[in-house]
Amino acid sequence: MDSTDSSRAFVKDVKRLVVKVGTAVVTRSDGRLALGRLGALLEQLKELNSQGFEIILVSSGAVGVGRQRLRYRKLVNSSLADLQKPQNELDGKACAAVGQSSLMALYDTLFSQLDVTSSQLLVTDSDFRDEDFRKQLYDTVQSLLDLRVIPIFNENDAVSTRKAPYEDSSGIFWDNDSLAGLLALELKADLLVLLSDVEGLYSGPPSEPNSKLIHTYIRAKHQAEITFGDKSRVGRGGMTAKVNAAYCAACAGIPVVITSGFAMDSIIKVLEGKRVGTLFHRDAHLWVKQVGAREMAVAARESSRRLQALQSQDRRKILLDVADALEANESLIKVENEADVAAAQEAGYAKSLVSRLALKPGKISSLAKSIRILADMEEPIGQILKRTELADGLILEKTSCPLGVLLIVFESRPDALVQIASLAIRSGNGLLLKGGKEAMRSNAILHKVITSAIPDTVGEKLIGLVTSREEIPDLLKLDDVIDLVIPRGSNKLVSQIKESTKIPVLGHADGICHVYVDKSANLDVAKNIVIDAKIDYPAACNAMVETLLVHKDLACNGALNELVVELQHEGVGLFGGPRASKLLQIPETRLFHHEYNSMVCTVEIVDDVRAAIDHIHQHGSAHTDCIVAEDQKVAETFLCQVDSAAVFHNASTRFCDGARFGLGAEVGISTSRIHARGPVGVEGLLTTRWILRGNGHVVDGDQGVVYTHKNLALQS
Repeated sequence: MDSTDSSRAFVKDVKRLVVKVGTAVVTRSDGRLALGRLGALLEQLKELNSQGFEIILVSSGAVGVGRQRLRYRKLVNSSLADLQKPQNELDGKACAAVGQSSLMALYDTLFSQLDVTSSQLLVTDSDFRDEDFRKQLYDTVQSLLDLRVIPIFNENDAVSTRKAPYEDSSGIFWDNDSLAGLLALELKADLLVLLSDVEGLYSGPPSEPNSKLIHTYIRAKHQAEITFGDKSRVGRGGMTAKVNAAYCAACAGIPVVITSGFAMDSIIKVLEGKRVGTLFHRDAHLWVKQVGAREMAVAARESSRRLQALQSQDRRKILLDVADALEANESLIKVENEADVAAAQEAGYAKSLVSRLALKPGKISSLAKSIRILADMEEPIGQILKRTELADGLILEKTSCPLGVLLIVFESRPDALVQIASLAIRSGNGLLLKGGKEAMRSNAILHKVITSAIPDTVGEKLIGLVTSREEIPDLLKLDDVIDLVIPRGSNKLVSQIKESTKIPVLGHADGICHVYVDKSANLDVAKNIVIDAKIDYPAACNAMVETLLVHKDLACNGALNELVVELQHEGVGLFGGPRASKLLQIPETRLFHHEYNSMVCTVEIVDDVRAAIDHIHQHGSAHTDCIVAEDQKVAETFLCQVDSAAVFHNASTRFCDGARFGLGAEVGISTSRIHARGPVGVEGLLTTRWILRGNGHVVDGDQGVVYTHKNLALQS
């Protein structure tokens, strides 16, 4: 992936920046001013101005605004007969004269509301031929900036002497993009930001599905690859003009970023060093670029095919080597993980997140042990699942095979990286991993340790680590290379990924788990299960995160009080449903469908097992739900009717785990109903392949084939 550190490091030295706003940003598609968009842009500039940045604004839009006003005026003053005549195109210079005053009045009004002072400077191409003008221009702008005034530049199209101002490319500048580049040089700016109606420079027209956003422009690489669409719908420029202006300014030493003027905070993100838009930089060709999203995915697929070609014992040895490497580097991993934890605490992250982030003592040994168990499991690839004789001498086999390339996006837990990587190796899949930024150091060292144990015959690119969040949209477009996406994180993360890709998505959004204590329950058993389900690891998705449901009879005989006292004794904060909150005098919950991930849960009273089932179906997430009961008939009703991925009787919800299920490890827990459900281990990362063995058989209209369709015994 492109490095966000090296390529965006220049922003730390930025003080003076030129911002160019295109006509497509200033106006809507109907030609009217885009007031909301313009207001949001000026709020960004106000914030930067208050932080001490020196802002110089170059604004297009005068011609467009003037044309809109003159068309309206002409319409109002025209008779029906006039309107039926052919309408001549309005003179561009007249439009510029009318629109300039309106545009500046708008800027002045909006900036005044933000307590910012702006000024207008109109220039023409011929002005810059005068050395005295250039010096005076610099001095004037410097005085304005010293007073925290934002100068607003525009080409004075109304009096420009250029014969064809919207087509002529001769002279010192020829549009507001090249004017912005010229001003950046004249005024010694540290950065030029060109705002467009798209995210940046694409390899082709942005509307085409195969077009990719170019994060860093390198002329030798991209000039021949880019296919431009039509010029801007308004104004005289378009992306071609922006690229030309950006490249010229960058060659002269001014970094340039082309990014979206439609985004609420694009300029601020640029100055924060985030990789948005397309960067033009004089030294871009010197930066060592790592592989891009598609190349990384393709490399993972190629490596996975080499892994599949190995003998079973060779794949097993890779896993054993990974386990040994983790234990050998435990101290180094610990140092990096502790740095992540300290940074997360300093940043004020929630305790539940910090808890998931920390690799506690013994965790590396536990992970290594689970990998060795995985290595000793039955070979999953190439297993014959079914054999059928289609006809005499024509044998069909249904066999297991890897899915291909997996993209796993996960948050907080670095141990998930180890589990996922080991499962990918065992199942013969290529893997792309994107962890949360809070675990950046931990993920980096774990990835390095694991890939160092992969032999060159397979290649370390079998497992790619995605280090930039900005790469995720590009990866999610690769439905021709990536076969499955598994998000492990918040509801928001899962929802965003599902909405952003054609690739199948496997996983769960919420881990809202319930324990229902029936009136027939053994109270001691119930106490142990409830306490374990809640406090063994409150941040886990299989913890009793949400609600303890209790039969109404237990509220009358004191059993509910005993359960509540046990929870409070362990430090669990309690909320109640409508019935429980009144009885127990605890705060009433605002929402049952809420994942706490901490030492908090909700208690509610229900009439019977069917009411408990209805509550779970209404408020649960189909993850893991449990009944504590001695009445077997009631228990079977619960087990058969609760529609969750895992349903338990007299056992803690914490058992819903790939390792505890004997899967060796898990890539995640799925609440989907297609392909895999519950803890997803090796089996959930496999698909099937049909292999047909014949002896010169042909169909020939089925005339010469006698189908037997006989089931045969499996052979290894």
